[in-house]
Amino acid sequence: MPRHISRELSAYSPFLRQLLFNRGIVTADSAQAYLSGQSPTNPEPLALIGIEKAVELLHNALLSGKNIAIYGDYDTDGVTASALLYEFFDQLGHTPRVYIPNRFDEGYGLNIDAIEQLASEGIDLIVTVDCGIKAVEEVARAKSLGMQVIISDHHLPGNQLPDADAIVDPHQTGDPYPYKMLAGVGLAFKLVQAYLQIYPQPTIDPNQWLDLVAIGTVVDIAPLDGENRSLVKAGLQVLRSTQRQGLYSLIQVSGIKIDQLNAGQLSFGIGPRLNAAGRMDSAKAAFELLTTKDIFEAGALAQTLENFNSQRKDIMHTIQEKVISEAHAADPDMPIIISFSADYEEGVVGLAAGRVTESFYKPAIIGRLEDGQIKASCRTIPEFNIVEALDLCADLLDHYGGHAMAAGLSLPEAQVESFSKRITQIAQECLAGVELVPELAIDYEISLHKLEPKHIPDILADIDQLQPTGNSNPDALFCSRNCKVTRARAVGDGRHLKLTLGAGDHQFDAIAFNQGHWLNEMPAYVDIAYFFEINTYQGRQSLQLNVRDIKASLKAD
Repeated sequence: MPRHISRELSAYSPFLRQLLFNRGIVTADSAQAYLSGQSPTNPEPLALIGIEKAVELLHNALLSGKNIAIYGDYDTDGVTASALLYEFFDQLGHTPRVYIPNRFDEGYGLNIDAIEQLASEGIDLIVTVDCGIKAVEEVARAKSLGMQVIISDHHLPGNQLPDADAIVDPHQTGDPYPYKMLAGVGLAFKLVQAYLQIYPQPTIDPNQWLDLVAIGTVVDIAPLDGENRSLVKAGLQVLRSTQRQGLYSLIQVSGIKIDQLNAGQLSFGIGPRLNAAGRMDSAKAAFELLTTKDIFEAGALAQTLENFNSQRKDIMHTIQEKVISEAHAADPDMPIIISFSADYEEGVVGLAAGRVTESFYKPAIIGRLEDGQIKASCRTIPEFNIVEALDLCADLLDHYGGHAMAAGLSLPEAQVESFSKRITQIAQECLAGVELVPELAIDYEISLHKLEPKHIPDILADIDQLQPTGNSNPDALFCSRNCKVTRARAVGDGRHLKLTLGAGDHQFDAIAFNQGHWLNEMPAYVDIAYFFEINTYQGRQSLQLNVRDIKASLKAD
């Protein structure tokens, strides 16, 4: 680290200074803002193009007793956004209709059948959350049926904007809002803030919904920098003393200690259970869990989501193992992994594709075949923009969309061979000469044999100041070399590795997820990349190294 930056950050320990510097934080002011969880800017919600018009439409609809429908998405971002607006309207004295499409029957976003259904129910105004910015035909149909439409979406617009009555999306051309990466639930929160700014309601505090904002933002893998990080940090405080019966019950069945809840546990504990509803059946159960005030219903819904999640994990592992087996048997020089089958469950193919991409560090496309159609999910690596590749296959596809790292598509079975051949050729040309090896950005190299136990609490306290961590604000990753393997065993049906590592006079417990394959060829000494974490087991807490990667040491001590 340059000396002038070290002096600028002199209020902090040398260890924390390095962690801040690694994250691009090089001034005392930016460090103070980052560590306190303050946004570098404090954007006014009214800076969003279209939000004042949206507020006026909502206010007039509420005053005149019009029927309002919230149209969400079936993932956690959409469900939390739907729950947020539902509760806000309810506190204003209006109970809205909530419509969340079924993943299997309707797919993502607005659809004509749903629009016509809402019109037949007498809906006057549709407010979308986490969807709608590309729904040109669907919005036109809603307008032809006499309904008003407000679009609230955080996705990139297409070449043509829908003819909605108001559009709130920071990605609109010319929108001056300084932070562009809000999740769908973050935009719903901004809409509530804007309404209360124009029409104050002393009994309604918008911060009561920061728990939903935190969950939706983290689980949608939105960047945890800038305003998002500020919102999530505040939301975690609300979550740790949650008054939501459903969330409390879900946290309990997840085995998470509520007072220690962090962003990682939202990602890997709460999020998968909320998402499991939409993946296995209907997202209605997740919405009801977030909004119920009945303790008995909350417990039953939490258990339902827990059961869905268990089923989801079993199905995903089955698909994952099948695709991995196929990939091992295929040409190792193939730059992309493609697998379609009638045996795959549509709701979990995206998760399986993500795991396969992690395993091989190659793009993966996995889909379900049904009634002559393929519905597939794509996951990729930074070196290969999947949406740009799909753009070059558009003539073969019925539908597709997404972003650089993840996408969805559908195509006729008759086009599978042509599509597979073309996307493979595109990948070969794009990745020619590229060494496909994942990189880990190490924050600090630590000699474990010199690490005194008395220093560990200070290290953990410094690390904790990075929270909430996630996309664009990663956990602190460390490296240690020449660690003696004193004990190794497989856990989790052989998929994971439990280790005891010796370093001088000390020993450290470690867990290496999805690295059970090392057991049969475990070196005597290893170099490891890892996170520090606290492991809680049967009420006891202990330090544990969460190992991300292992390699044999070049020399033993």
